[in-house]
Amino acid sequence: MEFYREEVDATLKALDATDKGLTSPSVKSRQEKYGLNELKQKEKDPIWKLFLETFKDPMVIVLVAAALVQLVLGEIIESLIIFVVLIVNSIISVVQTRKAESSLDALREMSAPSAKVIRDGEKQTIHANELVPGDIVLLDAGDFIPADGRLLESGTLKVDEGMLTGESETVEKSVDVIPEKVGLGDRVNMVFSGSLVAYGRGLFVVTGTGSQTEIGKIAGLLETAEAKQTPLQQKLESFSKKLGFAILALCILIFAVEASRVFFWG
Repeated sequence: MEFYREEVDATLKALDATDKGLTSPSVKSRQEKYGLNELKQKEKDPIWKLFLETFKDPMVIVLVAAALVQLVLGEIIESLIIFVVLIVNSIISVVQTRKAESSLDALREMSAPSAKVIRDGEKQTIHANELVPGDIVLLDAGDFIPADGRLLESGTLKVDEGMLTGESETVEKSVDVIPEKVGLGDRVNMVFSGSLVAYGRGLFVVTGTGSQTEIGKIAGLLETAEAKQTPLQQKLESFSKKLGFAILALCILIFAVEASRVFFWG
């Protein structure tokens, strides 16, 4: 549901919430359904595993085979050069993978530590990871926004959303409906997890938590990015396989020719 295109009342109805806040039983059931409001972190592969993964590439396998042949033929210098290049390549790959993982850690560190909410009709301060969709959250200048949400009230609220949109200037927020479909940076009646309240006060209803927030979607893309290959990588892999088969066929042909010479001509 595109909440920025909905009236406040329609948004609250869709989330089964009221401006008086959720009740304790409702919070508990929603936490069981949606989980904690935090970015999930998968277990990191050990460095040795990342290092060995780089040797699965077909081109690398061909180079390793070539280096071993050179070693058997007594060409030690040439084989050592190939091994050094492959090791350096593996180290660079491991470093790049660790940098991508550190980007995810940086996103997690942007999460707000606490949130001011209205629950059971009273103002409370809770840990931000306890938020659920439908919670009513209060904002003041200097607060990090703990979840994505639709604004219910805006008192000259201005928010720094540069971490999502890349804009250097703060965004002045409003509660007015935006009827047309717009990009993230133009959804002025919404607030997003990880952004900073630069000025004013506000009140919003949580529409997305954890991996369902905009920053959570970015984190998800970062986690899956390493599994995707660029068109160049795909072409290189295809070429490597063809090259490997061609070298194997050539080796078999040379062996057959030499064997026939020995067999037929002694």
